Amino acid sequence: MIKVTRLNNSEIVINDDLIEFVESIPDTIISLTDGKKIMVKETPDEIIKRVASFRRLVAGIDSPVEHR
Repeated sequence: MIKVTRLNNSEIVINDDLIEFVESIPDTIISLTDGKKIMVKETPDEIIKRVASFRRLVAGIDSPVEHR
């Protein structure tokens, strides 16, 4: 699960396993496997970093850090 910020500054947590793809046109849009799309402030690179960090944490490779 990763935290992201919607364009209205509200934070939500999404299941990173449901991310199908991320695009920037120019706002970042996260497309989920269920067809939902979420526009967020984070860049695609930041989404990738958060997913990678969360997966390392789950695998026991990293210690807990803020995922913001």
